[in-house]
Amino acid sequence: MSEIKLFYHKDGAIRLSRSFEFLKITPTEQFLWIDLNDVDEEIESQLEDYLKIYIQEEEEMIEIETSSRYIETGDTLVVNTNFLLSTYDRNPVSFILKNNILITVRSEDLGSFTETVKKIFANPKNYPTGYHVFLGLFETRIEFDADMIENITQEITVLSNSIQNADENLLLQIKDLQEKTMMLRENIIDKQRAVSNMLKSSLIPHDLRSKLTILIKDINSLLEHIRFSFDRLDYLQDTFLGFVNVQQNKIIKIFTVISVIFMPPTLIASIYGMNFQFMPEIPWRWGYPVSLMMMIASSIVILIFFKKKNYL
Repeated sequence: MSEIKLFYHKDGAIRLSRSFEFLKITPTEQFLWIDLNDVDEEIESQLEDYLKIYIQEEEEMIEIETSSRYIETGDTLVVNTNFLLSTYDRNPVSFILKNNILITVRSEDLGSFTETVKKIFANPKNYPTGYHVFLGLFETRIEFDADMIENITQEITVLSNSIQNADENLLLQIKDLQEKTMMLRENIIDKQRAVSNMLKSSLIPHDLRSKLTILIKDINSLLEHIRFSFDRLDYLQDTFLGFVNVQQNKIIKIFTVISVIFMPPTLIASIYGMNFQFMPEIPWRWGYPVSLMMMIASSIVILIFFKKKNYL
């Protein structure tokens, strides 16, 4: 849904307007955060002219080069990163910071934005500038990423408990969790890179540097959890393949035992199935029942032997 939100200071409180015309009649210094959610190019163009900024196209926002992910000029800071949806699809978000105003450009409704808005109205004194809002958005996003990691951890635990009933579907579930974990890792490393660059920036207010340091520690903690999840999935995959090998060995063992049991009877039947003219047992009256008894006896002997050797 196309929407523009204008957050501004008035009478010691933070207020919200959804009218672009309101932007033109309000002093710029009053604004805190301008959120553009899937707006058309005309509004973006007018905002660029009014604030003297450049809003990147989505193709530029998703480029992987560091020079495209983080841009800093004399008075402007641009950070491009991906926010994961609940479906693990990437949604590129561009953050532009200039004159203490935060401009965000996105194309999807994001839970981390909604949650940050709640925090802003609950504690407006904690968000005096756009830099504080930017950090609040990142902190909330990291919390959402932590929840996603916890969900993956729970799914891994469920799979681990059902490993004895392993089938092809379980292997596909492991592969799916590996893909999700890799996407989370890539997403969080992207945040780590952005926060690390911000720590080096002279534009960041001094009172936010300690919070950025804490955020870096939180990100590193999440990366440790992700690494642990990777190890668990690798172990789970190896365990699954081990169970498959055990099951295959049991099947091969059964076929081997059956083959060995029937080898002596087959040998006896082969001998007396030969069409030679002079075979002493051929005219014998009890030849047939005796040969059957020999076959049964040979099979029983082999079964007893296997039992004593614990092959069965």
